Amino acid sequence: MENKLIVSLSPHVHGGDSVKKNMYGVLIALIPAFLVSLYFFGLGALIVTATSVAACLFFEWAIGKFLLKKETTTICDGSAVITGVLLAFNLPSNLPIWIIILGALFAIGVGKMSFGGLGCNPFNPALAGRVFLLLSFPVQMTSWPVVGQLTSYTDATTAATPLNLMKQIAGGNIEALKDLPSSFDLLIGNNGGCLGEVSALALLLGLAYMLWKKIITWHIPISILATVFIFSGIMHLVDPEVYVSPVLQLLTGGLMLGAVFMATDYVTSPMSKKGMLIYGVCIGLLTVIIRLFGAYPEGMSFAILIMNAFTPLINTYCKPKRFGEVAKKK
Repeated sequence: MENKLIVSLSPHVHGGDSVKKNMYGVLIALIPAFLVSLYFFGLGALIVTATSVAACLFFEWAIGKFLLKKETTTICDGSAVITGVLLAFNLPSNLPIWIIILGALFAIGVGKMSFGGLGCNPFNPALAGRVFLLLSFPVQMTSWPVVGQLTSYTDATTAATPLNLMKQIAGGNIEALKDLPSSFDLLIGNNGGCLGEVSALALLLGLAYMLWKKIITWHIPISILATVFIFSGIMHLVDPEVYVSPVLQLLTGGLMLGAVFMATDYVTSPMSKKGMLIYGVCIGLLTVIIRLFGAYPEGMSFAILIMNAFTPLINTYCKPKRFGEVAKKK
């Protein structure tokens, strides 16, 4: 009689992780970026973030209860709060409240709940909401308050962001180079832009925390950052007067925010390590291509959403090795 190794269905060992635990771990990692946004944008940062979070929680509860007829609510698992925070972090600090609420409705109602809720959405809900607002309200979504106006909200003075200046430089306006903030200002957040993207240092602290707590792995964020650095570095070597240094590319715009907190979304990113690396490299390439040659100064949001669509395909061809599987001899 042939002996067979019978393996029960996974999971085999419980590691102590849960959706709620990991979600609140991500929220802890977002605290440094939120504090920086309060320091530089003041009242505007508080209003935009509070409105976004409250609207996302409300729409998740209302849609789940009245449209999907769910018996239990999912607003306590932390996913709606993260969507609200990340949506706010992708918005300018002077955006009117009614536009924020529309963005939250699209993010939760269309980007998440229409597919069945957490775990079923193919696209990152916060990015879906952000792109919806960018296409629907381009003027309001590209009006960037100058830092330091702590008590101002919709009446804040605006100016060009580093990415806008870099786009002008690429278009031949070399004079814009003198207006670019220093690398130190970009690192700490002393520059215009979306709430959560201005301080690379705060976002890197969040990355370090999540790696320490093993909430995410290094594969996606590091592959994105390395690809952007290499590709933009090659372009800088080809024509340094038109294309800024790769360090500036890494420190500006939503690159750090997207690489650390949005591309790493469990639901919309690949499952295998090989798939994560392919996913990250493609996001990095698309981001630089859109930044340097596209119509928009920023390409991170579009790059992540495009690769979200390819995640099922990547998962199909980059399946992890099954437990107990014996490799076939060639």
